[in-house]
Amino acid sequence: MTGKQTRDFIQQNAIHVEMIRKEQRHHRLHTEFSINPHRKLHVLADKPMSRNSEEVIEENSDFIKAFHNARQEPTKKYTSPVTESQELGWLSASLIPSNRDDRRFNFYRCSTDITKYKESALRSSN
Repeated sequence: MTGKQTRDFIQQNAIHVEMIRKEQRHHRLHTEFSINPHRKLHVLADKPMSRNSEEVIEENSDFIKAFHNARQEPTKKYTSPVTESQELGWLSASLIPSNRDDRRFNFYRCSTDITKYKESALRSSN
């Protein structure tokens, strides 16, 4: 065969053994399990007619802290905005105290003679 050499069974087995050794060298067994605090957790109740006694489950304080931290608003979690879209409404408190009597910021609905006439004409046409 030109350009290609055929491999016999011993060479293929040696290549396979070498690949397995490489995989085992880099393989790490993860024994710690935690629930993702960013996903919604659905708790299912036991069957009403089950005779098994309730299991006592110990609380994991690290998980509870991570869960509550994930449920907070971004302004309480971070000191500054993380994304560009958060920059727009990061400081949502009003810069000027609200005063309902200040006519510069409060535009109430006003009626003039022309608007009163047009309103009465629209009511009479219906």
